[in-house]
Amino acid sequence: VVGQAGAARLAISRALLQTDPKLRGGLKSEGLLRRDPRMKERKKSGQPGARKRFQFSKR
Repeated sequence: VVGQAGAARLAISRALLQTDPKLRGGLKSEGLLRRDPRMKERKKSGQPGARKRFQFSKR
């Protein structure tokens, strides 16, 4: 939900910027024009998920 809210916030900020370019300074200082760079980590081959490993058994 937080990711979707951030995406909506960025979209609204960009739309405002297209209508009035003078707002750029205010939007930029508030950090509203910055995209969240975090991405989903890819699933690696030979294991069930990105970080999860198959269960280890000593015996």
